[in-house]
Amino acid sequence: MSGNEKHHSTGYGIYIVVWLALLAFTSITVTIAGVSLGRYTLFIALLIAAIKSALVINIFMHIKFEEKIFKVFLALSGFTLVIIFLLTFFDFIYR
Repeated sequence: MSGNEKHHSTGYGIYIVVWLALLAFTSITVTIAGVSLGRYTLFIALLIAAIKSALVINIFMHIKFEEKIFKVFLALSGFTLVIIFLLTFFDFIYR
């Protein structure tokens, strides 16, 4: 390891808290699937999925500690995914 590299450390406590949060969000998602919330069910499920993926990406994949260019490409890929979802939803709505 060269002297220029930064070393980051995330404690096991953070991993356990994030794991418990992921378990909680998963159980909330399963509960929401069984409850009829009308047109808001899909929105809430996607919101919970986005929160869960943000936790995994930032904590377990260590993007939080990476260089700015990685974050830019991650945001670009997320933006592309949102565009694909929007185009799919518009195609479904206007058929």
